[in-house]
Formats: sequence, structure tokens, C-alpha cells
Amino acid sequence: MKCMRRVGIAVIAVLLLLTGTGAAALGGKENTKELHIEESFAGKEGTMILKNLKNDKVYVYNKERSTERLTPESTFKVANALIGLETAAVRDEYEVKRWDGAEREFESWNRDHSLASAMRESAIWFYQDLARTIGETKMKEYVSRMRYGNQDISGGIDAFWLDSSLKISAAEQADFIENLVEEELPFTEKNQKTVKRMMIQDEQDQFILHGKTGTRLSDMGLGWYVGFIETEKGTWVFSVNIDGTGTEAKNIAVEVLKEKEIIKE
Repeated sequence: MKCMRRVGIAVIAVLLLLTGTGAAALGGKENTKELHIEESFAGKEGTMILKNLKNDKVYVYNKERSTERLTPESTFKVANALIGLETAAVRDEYEVKRWDGAEREFESWNRDHSLASAMRESAIWFYQDLARTIGETKMKEYVSRMRYGNQDISGGIDAFWLDSSLKISAAEQADFIENLVEEELPFTEKNQKTVKRMMIQDEQDQFILHGKTGTRLSDMGLGWYVGFIETEKGTWVFSVNIDGTGTEAKNIAVEVLKEKEIIKE
């Protein structure tokens, strides 16, 4: 397989059983450079990893934080969708689940949703129901096969990724997204292509931005934005987290992509 010919950002540390969070892979690599984007985080703790898949150059802000495992929150929807499609818990991105009538945090959640629209609106209830349909046995199997963070789903089948037991580092998130880009995850190419298509957030002549935010809703104190951007000159993977919201994480990612002229206005 193609995945055997390259070393990811986090996998070395997993193999060496050091921290399992990407520390070894981020340390001492000749093609790793530091990002100087302190001002973008406005005094908040956080990290960013940016990797050029064409030449394997890695840029990182706050290396120590990049290997710290944190709860993935709604970024786990990417993995959840892949597992749901692979196990036939959901037929395709268009299959609709009916809203149960319960009022939730955001108005956009309070309606029927498909797999794709629930990804776009980050409707948690849809993906909680999907996880229950997948079941603990299959969920545990695929989370393990993906080597997704600490692989701990003990926090409950419909809650383990939400400020609970499952944790993953920014470095591991970047590896996960890279494997999705290369279609090297343990899923069919069709299902990986489907989920990548579902992640599209901005499509222009010069680029296609794929991403997923995540926010710890209990205190708005952890935000994620993970994904990749396709350009004429190549594909870049990114992973951002901050002691803030997913919107803040996304804004930082987009700002850096513009500063590096990966996104050209």
C-alpha cells in the first residue's frame, strides 16, 4: 500500500511507544519549520500544523501543544461518516434522518438532516444517532483500525468524542486527514471520496477548501479546524486547535493559508 512508503506526522511516535501523540515525528525533522503566528491566536493557547503533501514540508506552531491529545469534538464527524458508510449504517450522503422535535443549541440543527447536511451544519444529534446504529463493536473496530488518537470509546457510544474519553493530538489529526486525502484509510475509495466531497467548504477557480470544525460546547474552551486544501500547485493538510471555538480555529487556518499565498485572493 502507498501508506507503507511514507512516514506520517504522528506514526513514528506510535511505533516507538513514546507518547503516541506525534512528538517524535515532529522533533528533529529536517523538513519541519516553525510557524510564527502568535498574533493569530490573540493570547490564547493553541497549535497549528500545515503540511505540503507535494514535498512533505511541515510547518508547526507550538510543537509541544501539537502532540497533546484533546477531545476531537465535532471533527470526529469525518471518521463517524466514514464508518457509517462502510458499515451500511447509512446508505449515502443523501439519506435523511427525521428530526425528533427536540429543540437543541442551534436552530439549524432543528430540522431533518442528511449525512451531508448534518456534516455541513455540524448537527450533533444526527451523528449521535448514526453512532448508535453503527454500534459499539464496529465503532471500536474501525477507530482502532484507523489508529484514531487514544482509540478510547468507553465514554458511551453516542458521546465518547464529545468532551469524553476519545482524545487525539493535532499531529494525529493531520495524519488522519493526510490518509484520507490519499485514500489510505481502511475504507473503500468510494466512501473516502464521498466524505471528502462532504467536507468542501469553499470552492473557487484557484482552490478547493475541505474542512471540519469542532467546538467543546460545555465551555467554548476548545476549538478545532482540520482539513485540506487543493490547489493547482498541490495539496496542503492542516490541523488547528485553540482554547476557544472552532470558528476561531478556522479563521486562523484561513488567515495562514492566505499569508502563505496558498489561498490567493
